[in-house]
Amino acid sequence: MELTLLGTGAPAGLPRPDCPCAACAAALGRDARAATAVLVDGALLLDLTPGAAFAAARAGRSLAGVRQVLLSHPHDGPPVEVPAGLPQPGRVPDGRELALLTGHRVRALAMDSPGTGYAVTGPDGKRLLYLPPGCAPAGLEEGTPSAEPYDMVLVDVVGRPDALARLRAVGAAGPTTDVVAVHLDHDVPPGPELRRRLAAAGTRAVPDGATLAVGAYENVPDVPRRTLVLGGARSGKSVEAERRLEAFPDVLYVATGGTRGGDGEWAQRVAAHRERRPGSWRTVETCDLVPLLGQDGPPLLIDCLSLWLTDAMDAVGAWDDAEWADGGEKALRERVRTLTDAVRGTRRMMVAVSNEVGSGIVPATASGRRYRDELGRLNAAFAAECEQVLLLVAGQALVLRG
Repeated sequence: MELTLLGTGAPAGLPRPDCPCAACAAALGRDARAATAVLVDGALLLDLTPGAAFAAARAGRSLAGVRQVLLSHPHDGPPVEVPAGLPQPGRVPDGRELALLTGHRVRALAMDSPGTGYAVTGPDGKRLLYLPPGCAPAGLEEGTPSAEPYDMVLVDVVGRPDALARLRAVGAAGPTTDVVAVHLDHDVPPGPELRRRLAAAGTRAVPDGATLAVGAYENVPDVPRRTLVLGGARSGKSVEAERRLEAFPDVLYVATGGTRGGDGEWAQRVAAHRERRPGSWRTVETCDLVPLLGQDGPPLLIDCLSLWLTDAMDAVGAWDDAEWADGGEKALRERVRTLTDAVRGTRRMMVAVSNEVGSGIVPATASGRRYRDELGRLNAAFAAECEQVLLLVAGQALVLRG
């Protein structure tokens, strides 16, 4: 089965008409995107958009052989003219299956927002799943036919990363599923930043007019198993770490800061973090990271190493010069070594967050300087065991490794 993406953008296209934002201003050339429409084997058109016939011609394709046009979501703009010779567009009721004379079978899947998803099985047995913008599957359960791994998934990765997480949770998207981002809007700057974010989720984007063979897996991005995200205060490091795991199911969020009873400002920080996290994530409050890294299980998000170090330095008496000299320093080194050994040996996907404090004012106290130095050593040792290391500055991610 072969498909041509006549467009890969949001319903309004990219750049959006009359939008002055930076993302729209940069959406030029290959990064400009028409509204998403998919031509399958020249016989099936998923979503009819303005200029579909011209888009097909630019891609070296024709709509003359289209036998069925299916719509996946309500159209809010001006009426779209149906090109001459094209069947009238329609939608398949949820749960119903449509058989085409070309040998394709199309099953309609229910969504959690207005729209219809389409599972297409080609004459060669390859399976494609196409989801509408802003939607995630509703009622998918492990063991159902719609939960078997698809060869390719076209999904709104940026707008609804949880849709991909749901598919992964039930096995509908597996390690060899080629996940292609569609319905792309101006939420993420186009070009390198978009590619970086999609690759972190194990997905990719292609330009308008691209023709893809369903079942070809050579372009599936490899997701780093271990990632360290560094940054200063309010740099966006926690948001970046959370974003990297939104498309994965059953994430375990490891909070190392504790509850700090009576500290209202800290409680507000914790509440803000919880509101950002998907409801399917679980949270555990602990600084005992080594057992978690040694267990099999869903991805870990550790936030943050800076607070882990504070707890470790408390435990070894690092704030007292006498205790530090009388075995405290050696004990802390051993704790850090045990942690980094666990990171080296872990089989779990892990994203860890830490503060970068070595670039500011030199602390006025000996204990402050000691903490700064030890955090720098911890960050360096931890980073050495990670496939990818990022530095967040003003919300922008600089890739230091990977």
